[in-house]
Amino acid sequence: MFVWSRIVRDENGEIANQFEVAPDWTVEVLSPGQSQTKVTRNILHCLQHGCLMGWLIDSEEKSVIVFWPDRPTAIFDEPEQALPVPAFAEAFQLTVEELFGWLT
Repeated sequence: MFVWSRIVRDENGEIANQFEVAPDWTVEVLSPGQSQTKVTRNILHCLQHGCLMGWLIDSEEKSVIVFWPDRPTAIFDEPEQALPVPAFAEAFQLTVEELFGWLT
């Protein structure tokens, strides 16, 4: 997810087909059989290149691992827990239970 002002545009001012910069917020949903290491590596790469936050959603575990570039990783797995969001999305509020309700 990109903040509007950081969306990459082509020479005509249109949204580019390819972005070569890290998003402001990356959200990955772990699919069955997918390597958690590979997905985590993608999130960490984004964080090392300017991303503000990363979520790794594990549907089987009903958990969200939240990554920040400047503080420890945290796991959110209690239904009533509010999920943290980047400052630019602070009006967006979501609990673990609400998130997994959407995914069922």
